[in-house]
Amino acid sequence: MNVYIVGAGAVGTFLGEELRRIGNAVTYAPRDGAGIEPLDVDLAIVAVKSFHTDAAIATLRRAIRNPASTAIMTPQNGVGNEEKLAAAFGAENVIAGALTIPVDRDKDGKGVAARGGGLVFAPVGVASAHNWLLAAFGATGIPVSAAVDYRALKWSKLTLNIIANASCAILNVLPERLVHLPDVFALEIRAIREVRAVMKALAIVPLDLPRYPVRALQSVATLPAPVARLILASRVAGARGRKPPSLLLDLRAAKNRTEVDVLNGAVAAAARAAGVSAPVNTVLARVVSDIANMPQLWAKYRERPDALEAEVEAEVARSRRVFASV
Repeated sequence: MNVYIVGAGAVGTFLGEELRRIGNAVTYAPRDGAGIEPLDVDLAIVAVKSFHTDAAIATLRRAIRNPASTAIMTPQNGVGNEEKLAAAFGAENVIAGALTIPVDRDKDGKGVAARGGGLVFAPVGVASAHNWLLAAFGATGIPVSAAVDYRALKWSKLTLNIIANASCAILNVLPERLVHLPDVFALEIRAIREVRAVMKALAIVPLDLPRYPVRALQSVATLPAPVARLILASRVAGARGRKPPSLLLDLRAAKNRTEVDVLNGAVAAAARAAGVSAPVNTVLARVVSDIANMPQLWAKYRERPDALEAEVEAEVARSRRVFASV
């Protein structure tokens, strides 16, 4: 099988080298876009940050000789990448993926997996056949499974991605510290509730993912906040602990773009469209974006939970006025 990968980061190289190890021909797209030559490709993997999806599409258009006979799989986080790829290459050619295996880089920059988790696929097109994809990745030893509804797959993964992510980035704290900030961790619980409410409004049923019981997580978030915090805090600290989440890494690297728009921002946008209130995700998305664009603003929030809490309460008051006027 000929495999073409756009995104030679931890996830892209982990999947690529696993496929290479069992005899597949794997090519990584050049980072600068120079030297792209048309190839016969059976499987293309898009493993870039969501804000590079448009550039990845441009790369694939140049690199894939026959797009109609190429499957395009995306294990990207967030909501909206599948729709962009489907618009460019046809929904029948696109397969959504959710990777729940923790992956880090080794000293050579290649992706190295920790234990646990798996890879779940779901077709974007109604008639997409992807059993061969399950077999191809299954042959590497990666635990694989299939889902029917790609939206359920991606929104369920989003539920996991937002936990101890934007809040840690805004406050510049690690997850193990966040769980000891009761009022801020209560915001995490409210953010999960908002995801659940949006999914319900969109008629999307949550899925359990390898290693992560998403349905139970969303149900726990509906319990009284002190009870939910008692149950979730130790699990969050144990799962993430001293590992900086992705949005915090981006802010610390002074990047002016993050994936918050397809995470908390996607929840906020879908909530507005569905007439659902989502003040916590709205604030988290806005503040992370503001800090990314104006790094000097970070000083207002670093180690200052009260500043973040005040922003949320102001948004709650604003939302009440908006809903009252409708």
